[in-house]
Amino acid sequence: MIDFRYHLVSLIAVFLAVALGIVIGTTALNGGLLDNLQTQVSGLQEDKRSLEDTNQGLQAQLDSTGGFAEEVGPALVAGTLTGRSVLLVVGNEDVDTDAVDEITSLLGDAGATVNGTVRLNPAYSDPGSASSLQNYLATQGALPAGVELPTETSDTGELVASLLAQVLMIPRAAEGSTSEAPATTATAQVLGGLSTLGVLTQDSASVVAADYAIFLTSGSLTGDDAAERNATLVQLVTALDRQGSGTVVSGDAGAAADGGLVGTIRADTEASTLVSTVDNANAPEGRISTVLALSTEGEGTSGKFGTGDDAQPVPPIPATAGSGAGN
Repeated sequence: MIDFRYHLVSLIAVFLAVALGIVIGTTALNGGLLDNLQTQVSGLQEDKRSLEDTNQGLQAQLDSTGGFAEEVGPALVAGTLTGRSVLLVVGNEDVDTDAVDEITSLLGDAGATVNGTVRLNPAYSDPGSASSLQNYLATQGALPAGVELPTETSDTGELVASLLAQVLMIPRAAEGSTSEAPATTATAQVLGGLSTLGVLTQDSASVVAADYAIFLTSGSLTGDDAAERNATLVQLVTALDRQGSGTVVSGDAGAAADGGLVGTIRADTEASTLVSTVDNANAPEGRISTVLALSTEGEGTSGKFGTGDDAQPVPPIPATAGSGAGN
């Protein structure tokens, strides 16, 4: 009769044999797998180095293009806005300060005067601000003399947009005539009142009405009220455009995406025929396009400029360009 120790030794021998077979088989197999893996790793390392070289080359080209645009920008815009005035509206806190400064410099090269900078706070487009804004509009003496709000609507965004347009923009003059600018006291009164409500801030020491407006924006809005907020901003830029000689909304790629103001305007048939848009204001060529687009606005033509779908790279360069160079 076979005892228990015999069974135990037999089982151990079987397990040892299986283990030894696995080790031997794995060792033989691992040699081929290891070689294959090493080959794949070497290939990936070569691809990585190639991509790094390509990326460095593209970055060098981009830097060269940007540098070239910065060099030729003043000459391209020179004389295009001689004797005209521009208001800057900063739409949100994400707008790059350097972009504002560089556009201001280019406007000077174009012969234009910047009549001030106004910054919108998030409360401006917040649906929760509607009640306080309506109360402000209904307050006796809140509206300057000569300012009349539209009577066919009760929409808060449309009413506030009309109010701001009337005190911030010089009405577009008919051919052969001149138009009267709003009184500086009216502009100061409205900006002061809306500043008290926290919906906007006056960034410059003074703000007076201007011929054109540049609305600077960045990124996109999210949340359940994003569409409503963008609609309020569209009401403002279109009101500024209708009241003055033209408005350009200039932003980055984020602003041209869903939820961005540039993208919202481009998707709106009516707004896109009124207001020009630029989607690469974070690059030198986009800032040049922003200034040149004002000239096309002055001629009654709006366009989409930048790198987005259906956008022209740059606006047409007016025949007057360069006439101010060297002055």
